[in-house]
Amino acid sequence: MRGTERSLARRAELIAIGRKLFADTSYDALSMDDIARQAHVAKGLIYYYFQSKRGYYLAIIKDSVADLVTFAAEGLEIPAVDRVHRTIDGYLRYAENHQAAYRTIVSGGVGFDAEVHAVRDGVREAIIATIAEGAYGRSDIAPLARMGLLAWVCSVEGATLDWIDRPELSRGTMRELLVKTLGGALRAVEELDPAYPAPPPARRDT
Repeated sequence: MRGTERSLARRAELIAIGRKLFADTSYDALSMDDIARQAHVAKGLIYYYFQSKRGYYLAIIKDSVADLVTFAAEGLEIPAVDRVHRTIDGYLRYAENHQAAYRTIVSGGVGFDAEVHAVRDGVREAIIATIAEGAYGRSDIAPLARMGLLAWVCSVEGATLDWIDRPELSRGTMRELLVKTLGGALRAVEELDPAYPAPPPARRDT
């Protein structure tokens, strides 16, 4: 058992190292030799745990978004408007601090990578579920409402990509802009399907 625990701990350590290495460096920019040298480990150790560079990178991507997905799904005890603000702020913080990984996730990875697409879809669904819980009190929403929220999430991805490339707005301003565009999406859903009324805008001190 202790051997298994040590193995899991070693794997987690390698992933943590990889998260730092790939935080602002693209997949193609680092060779396995570079990774092994900067991680101060034998290249064979990385192959032992992850089989390939792609396997290692996918493990890093999945681990690096796990916190974001968990963050989006938590906080049901706080008011909905605070939960939405916190989720969007956390999303932007992640993109800001893990730019290379974020670009990989929203663009689909190296070529068409089905596994990275699945990770991206999982993030999208977690954000949609959080917004739906806050706006409608449930996550099992009708197709039109879900599509409205998905359209907003996809626009957030594009805007966030541009923002990390050209950070001319503060994170706080960017967050408030995304919150307001969400309000517009919710009102559009209500107009097309009155069964999903948009929550009234909340007054917040910023």
